[in-house]
Amino acid sequence: MMAGRGRLVPCVCLGLFGVLCWVWVSFASFPDDQLPMEALDAVDRGAFQPQSALSEMEFASISSYRGPGNHDRRSNKELPILLWWSGGLFPHFPGDTERIDCATSSCLVTSNRKVQLYRRTASIIFYGTDFRAYEAPLPRLRHQTWALFHEESPMNNYVLSHGPGIRLFNYTATFRRESDYPLTLQWLPSLDYLLEPVVVSLEEKNRLRKEGLAPVLYMQSHCDVPSDRNRYVQELMKYIQVDSYGKCLNNKPLPEHLEDTATATGEEAGFMNFVARYKFHLALENGLCPDYMTEKLWRPLHQGCVPVYRGSSVVADWMPNDHSVIIINNFPSPKALGEFLKRLDENDDAYAKYLEFKNPSRITNTRLLEALEAREWGVNDMSKPNYLNGYECYVCDQENARLAAERAYRKAPKKNRPPQPKMANNSHMGCPLPSPGYGPVQDLPADDGWLQIWPQDYWQSLDQAEGLESLIRHNESDPSLLWKHIQNIAVSRARGKH
Repeated sequence: MMAGRGRLVPCVCLGLFGVLCWVWVSFASFPDDQLPMEALDAVDRGAFQPQSALSEMEFASISSYRGPGNHDRRSNKELPILLWWSGGLFPHFPGDTERIDCATSSCLVTSNRKVQLYRRTASIIFYGTDFRAYEAPLPRLRHQTWALFHEESPMNNYVLSHGPGIRLFNYTATFRRESDYPLTLQWLPSLDYLLEPVVVSLEEKNRLRKEGLAPVLYMQSHCDVPSDRNRYVQELMKYIQVDSYGKCLNNKPLPEHLEDTATATGEEAGFMNFVARYKFHLALENGLCPDYMTEKLWRPLHQGCVPVYRGSSVVADWMPNDHSVIIINNFPSPKALGEFLKRLDENDDAYAKYLEFKNPSRITNTRLLEALEAREWGVNDMSKPNYLNGYECYVCDQENARLAAERAYRKAPKKNRPPQPKMANNSHMGCPLPSPGYGPVQDLPADDGWLQIWPQDYWQSLDQAEGLESLIRHNESDPSLLWKHIQNIAVSRARGKH
């Protein structure tokens, strides 16, 4: 064994030498123009991370694609740099640096934070779930823009739902249609996904009903969420039979061979066939926000079941037609909803109308059709870029255009206008204060678990957003001063000066 270890030493040294050479070559593209700084640790992952469409996406290495309008012949040393700030997200491998050739221009992208203060680092891209006010890259340099990518639940970071938080960003890619690079239909792979034939026929569903299967399915294992969905479902269960799997309100065990899919995050055939037996799926999102729609909505439509939905307040804008989903907020109470579902369960013709969209001629929503046709990114479609690479190219082209406009203005200020700064606003995220799943908030006891967590988290996030805004305004370089700035704002507000 000792002899074997001795033979490994030169190999290890050679390997280490090779790695060091690779690192040197990677950063040979970056000039020696870094300002003094201390290295920053990687951002910790957020505490709350519901399932994301990202985990369903294949990140195969994509060869460099030069867009039809890209005539950028600059060397790597001349390109602007985009820095992915979040330690756990960099849509390239191997390594931490790559050149991207986009529709009209090119950039270098990297996850190496050593370039944070480089003059060539034009933009920093943040993953919303990981964005923490107390870990922001300060001081914020005047020549750098900030870009936000946040496709996940609003519950992951309510800092982004407040004006002072979202205004920190110049570019956004969120689930809101108003964002610069909308990801609204991220969970809908294609129109064909909706048009797939019904998995379990209505005749078979009726037979299963006679054998005792409930008409309604509920499957959740993430119970303590801001939408407080369990409170509503618990009340609904008084008026209609619901089979509840998973950890939340469980009243029925999953078959042993399906226990690994208890969180309902995959589309394994056995699991999909199991849930397709139900006429109705309770599809309640973990957070409520306009345009936030996940697989909880699209999967039942794909299978030929009827989603009973609460989540996006404007979900009807994206449905195949005006009769394909049952919207919980359209009913005055769980009792009224339960009685309506009972009537549908007993009326085959009325139920079947909710599935007419499976016929392409019955899809009448032009907004949905046009959005699917126009989006440049694909979901598990290797003929198109994924939306992470698509968004970084959007930022790249925007930054090159901004830098070109700045150069033109400096060269001829009387002839050219300076570029106008972009700033996100509440319509790019702007999710509302969490409210109880059922009943008025004033009726909840003071020790209610939901009440003690989510409204407080929402307002504390506003404090952090205002604190970070204050840090940037005062050109601070130490993010740990956030708490001091929050305290100063609170004192100022108490004195009526904020």
